[in-house]
Amino acid sequence: MNKKLSVILLGFASLAFAQVKQEIHYFPLRDVKLSESIFNKAMQADKNYILSMEPDRLLAPYLKEAGLKPKAENYPNWENTGLDGHIGGHYLSALALMYASTGDPKIKQRLDYMIDELDRCQNSSVNGYVSGVPNGKKIWKEISEGNIRASSFGLNDRWVPLYNIHKIYAGLRDAYWYAGSEKAKKMLIKLTDWMANEVSGLSDEQIQDMLRSEHGGLNEVFADVYDITKDKKYLKLAHRFSHQAILNPLLLGEDKLTGIHANTQIPKVIGYKRIADLENNQQWNNAADFFWHNVTEKRSSVIGGNSVSEHFNPVNDFSSMIKSIEGPETCNTYNMLKLTKALFATLPKSYYMDYYEKALYNHILSTENHDKGGFVYFTPMRPGHYRVYSQPQTSFWCCVGSGLENHAKYGEMIYAHSDNDLYVNLFIPSTLNWAEKKILLRQENNFPETPKTKLVFEHTGKSKINIKLRCPEWTHPSEVAITVNGKKQDVTADKDGYFSISRKWKKGDVIEMNLPMHISAEQLPDKSDYYAFKYGPVVLAATYGTENQQGLLADDSRGGHIAHGPQIPLNDIPVILGNEGEVINHVKPVNDKNLTFSLTGLYPKGKFDKGFQLVPFYKIQEERYILYWPQADQDKIETIQKKKAAEEAETRKLDLITVDKIQLGEQQPESDHYFESKDSNTGYMEDRHFRDAKGWFSYRMKNPAKDAAYLYILYFDANTNRSLNIDINGKKVSARKLEGKSGNSPQFMLLSIPETEKDKEILTVKFYADEQTMTSKIIEVRLLNKDYKN
Repeated sequence: MNKKLSVILLGFASLAFAQVKQEIHYFPLRDVKLSESIFNKAMQADKNYILSMEPDRLLAPYLKEAGLKPKAENYPNWENTGLDGHIGGHYLSALALMYASTGDPKIKQRLDYMIDELDRCQNSSVNGYVSGVPNGKKIWKEISEGNIRASSFGLNDRWVPLYNIHKIYAGLRDAYWYAGSEKAKKMLIKLTDWMANEVSGLSDEQIQDMLRSEHGGLNEVFADVYDITKDKKYLKLAHRFSHQAILNPLLLGEDKLTGIHANTQIPKVIGYKRIADLENNQQWNNAADFFWHNVTEKRSSVIGGNSVSEHFNPVNDFSSMIKSIEGPETCNTYNMLKLTKALFATLPKSYYMDYYEKALYNHILSTENHDKGGFVYFTPMRPGHYRVYSQPQTSFWCCVGSGLENHAKYGEMIYAHSDNDLYVNLFIPSTLNWAEKKILLRQENNFPETPKTKLVFEHTGKSKINIKLRCPEWTHPSEVAITVNGKKQDVTADKDGYFSISRKWKKGDVIEMNLPMHISAEQLPDKSDYYAFKYGPVVLAATYGTENQQGLLADDSRGGHIAHGPQIPLNDIPVILGNEGEVINHVKPVNDKNLTFSLTGLYPKGKFDKGFQLVPFYKIQEERYILYWPQADQDKIETIQKKKAAEEAETRKLDLITVDKIQLGEQQPESDHYFESKDSNTGYMEDRHFRDAKGWFSYRMKNPAKDAAYLYILYFDANTNRSLNIDINGKKVSARKLEGKSGNSPQFMLLSIPETEKDKEILTVKFYADEQTMTSKIIEVRLLNKDYKN
């Protein structure tokens, strides 16, 4: 064992923990009511979306698994192709959050119906089990007997069943926490007892092996059950479900995140933080905080979101984020905000709220169509691309589940409190009812259109209350002007980043806070030559047309969440001409238009002389856009453009003849192509994901026009004693021995598809190893309709 780590673990064994004390508390959602604003509009659109969904279709997987007759068929998409039931769990959470935020009786009625039906499912089981995992009882039996076959995105031949069942755990918990459902509480405890029993015969090593499969935040929810019941067996279960392979490097302050699936890890870290709070474990708290700083400061884009094709890219190379159409995933930011909320509660520093505000305005708020409803999975950072929106009856991705929740809880962090401190964290129009202190406070503003806010005391008690007003990082403390009843206050920001005003408040007292905002430019974290612009906390973007937004409203296909339409060549994107220090000079406010700016001085001259208008990114919907702008000096521009053109031409040449493709080792491309395997693994090398196997792995590739003629394989020939054996629909097309002669440079191979298989709409491509060998490391597989070499 690593010597440093053994010392840390010895410290854990002694339970000599420094305290992790909760410094502040959050108000229940029912005590914070949104007033008219973009956030309230987004919440209403979400509520309409929630009510348009059919509970019986969401419940169908649970009834089937319980052996009961469903009242309707499953929804399509991920809900009937292996992840059946996961949206049902999110739906419980969304209903509970929306009811707490709005008090709408229709929402409560819907929630009670869901709980009653799930209770019926659970009661049909003798052991407390309830789940929508298809034929789940079989795999849980195998696992309980120690037959564990885990991979990153699979467990015992199912698509992430632990991740799936986590959603119903979280949904039951939220139904109790936010909507007061005692029935949900009892069901949650019964389901947790079922899991404790299922793994009771497993060693810790076996559970850690199982946790290689994506499992959501099971450690967090088991810790929550401990908090609810105070029974320590649940805290022990939470510890057993804490994935050590991720935790241990974080304990040492080591970044081992590059190349791994981003959203698989964030819920685990939320769980580490939750356990830390419950047992006063400072080291686990520090691990969670290290992760937060690493992700928010080194791995996040200007909108606060992270990942490329769902994975953490290298901190020193964000080129894939600019090139990819699969930019930051909404679920990641949903979970990063949960982690931020937990960290702020024990260390109320304004920098946590700065990130929270950044991600809330610029990622979360932008991922919903505020007029029609509909949620976004990937937000491409690629200039000139667009987003895809879900539809209530076709689209059931993970980011639909988290999306249902995101817009139902905007009131959760606007305010917070300690004994006599009232924190004003966000400038969102709302009314707070702090019943304990007999305070009714109304926040009025037109923020961010107008950079100020007003707090009006509608009712007050007799206590002296210290109002703590956040000083955001995007303004300067000396510029902030605060008045009480029109009288200027001479206050300075404290070490935590808050202005404090303490007094006995009276009904009718008014606090006004002016928050000057400025234009700023933010470079990509790797310091490459791409810049985005902000005004205060608001990220600005330009629209870039509505042409060829294929699949803008998603269908029910497995890949329908990806914006597959034509990509604007990066060489065609306007360039900010000049040196780094001049970038900000290209942006000027447009008179008489709030939050509207002009961007000029772009290359090539003549083509972009009129420039572009920049507006808040969250206002751009169903359009192509540019967030990040390339920058270059005059003497570099032509060289850069030529290089980009050559790279783009090669990529486009291949894309134009591609019928179907799979990026191996990445969850969605593999699951969308019905991945199956025996003894296979994923890895990351030279900034590329790959898959290899001692046994075999296969995919079902799509050939809808029946025009595929070639199989293109991108692979590493970096190891001796490897094989490249490939079948298409059972017919051998390759049998090669590889001896690692090409090093770490990717190689490609082009194979003809057998004539007898060219007219098939589905081509099953299988890779397998010879005895005593492994397959080569396969990076990418494509079906092509033309010869790539000619």
